[in-house]
Amino acid sequence: MKAMVLERIQVVSDESIPLVLREVAAPIPKEGEVRLKVAACGVCHTELDEIEGRTPPPSLPVIPGHQVVGYVDALGPGAGRYRLGDRLGVGWIFSACGECEYCLAGDENLCSSFVATGRDVDGGYAQFFTVPEGFAVPIPDRFSDAQAAPLLCAGAIGYRSLRLTNLQDGQSLGLAGFGASAHIVLQLARFLFPNSEVFVFSRSPGEQSFARQLGAAWSGSFDDEPPACLNAIIDTTPVWFPILASLRRLCPGGRLVINAIRKESQDQAQLALLDYPSQLWLEKEIKSVANVSRRDIQEFLELAAHIPILPEFQEYPLEDANQALWELKNRKIRGAKVLRIP
Repeated sequence: MKAMVLERIQVVSDESIPLVLREVAAPIPKEGEVRLKVAACGVCHTELDEIEGRTPPPSLPVIPGHQVVGYVDALGPGAGRYRLGDRLGVGWIFSACGECEYCLAGDENLCSSFVATGRDVDGGYAQFFTVPEGFAVPIPDRFSDAQAAPLLCAGAIGYRSLRLTNLQDGQSLGLAGFGASAHIVLQLARFLFPNSEVFVFSRSPGEQSFARQLGAAWSGSFDDEPPACLNAIIDTTPVWFPILASLRRLCPGGRLVINAIRKESQDQAQLALLDYPSQLWLEKEIKSVANVSRRDIQEFLELAAHIPILPEFQEYPLEDANQALWELKNRKIRGAKVLRIP
């Protein structure tokens, strides 16, 4: 099968080719696994974190990709939940132990044995992909393959982030950064909290305009002042400086939810400039988002089909994965990016 393979950690630039198109053996499903003939796979900023070493794979080479949509084409021994031809999706969670206190409580995203798709095991930048059947979810008919892919991570982790804000209808929400996840969260928030206003912060004038098109009450840069303080802010950026800006704009008792697997380090020194009275006092909170659970993916897909939420995306052939990653790193995005698998 054809696959885009990460063979070594390196910085993504206009001169580097981090992923190499290889012909590799198609995986054989093990006990309780299904094999998917992959149709589409979303491109996520977490892939940049893997390639550049902020959240490195435990071993190399590895096939990235954790927003996988495909059709069951083989069943491993004991697998019986799905039938050949069923369309399934797989997100960042590939497996967890199923026995610890977190798994038993439905918080398998916190399991110490959490296995990440496309980092700890081969992912979906390939023609075939295997996964334990219990960690694959059916894709609603409402979505095309390419529409469904970003919903499996950008959508599901955005849904989890929004829940963690504890936002109430009528309260204000801020979104720091406006990429694949945030553009879905904006649509979700407008449905769940019809009396709430959403304020978007982005460095890109194009993203600011896109946010207003999707219904943001206001959009501007991180240096601009919004017309009101915010009850909650979700940060989806890869850097540190929006953290301080967001804390300053929270209302008393407000909560900042940081939706990032890792943060880049070049501006980390800014945290030393944190001003307690203006940025953290008055019972402001900081909450991180860790991974995603199967429940997040399942609930969000059902909700997204009902609303419906149809993500904006740009499609690329599998062999152009490096181009998609380079554009993602350089904020040349409108919504999400999706690889089309031949």
